[in-house]
Amino acid sequence: MLTSGLVAACSPTQPQTLVTIADARVNKAQVIDIGESGDSLGDMFVFDQPLLDQHGSNIGTNSGVCVRTRVGHSLQCQWTLSLKNGNIQVAGREFDRGTSDVAVIGGTAAYSGISGYMESVNNDDGTFTQTLYFQLP
Repeated sequence: MLTSGLVAACSPTQPQTLVTIADARVNKAQVIDIGESGDSLGDMFVFDQPLLDQHGSNIGTNSGVCVRTRVGHSLQCQWTLSLKNGNIQVAGREFDRGTSDVAVIGGTAAYSGISGYMESVNNDDGTFTQTLYFQLP
């Protein structure tokens, strides 16, 4: 009896999904050009942009920094999705085109103890669809 009670108590919660749109058309990322002029290793991109739901309603902000690690290809990024019920922090390699998988590294308030990953898709129109697949304790 005790063993089955422990198993139930330690069972993870059901996986959840949250889809957001980072609107990089508004408050475009500021480029800090380091080294050679133009797109080069070490350049930084700093941003604080609206975060939208699937219907285009504002639900928070998408703020962070990326460092160019491979010219014309990818950056190493860390950013925060600030929502009304807490923050979600993510980090990882963001590709210039296509889909990137980045780790969920932490959260606050309603997202405290969060684990999972985010699939980020560059929509090639100044927006990024960010789908979080996560669990809460």
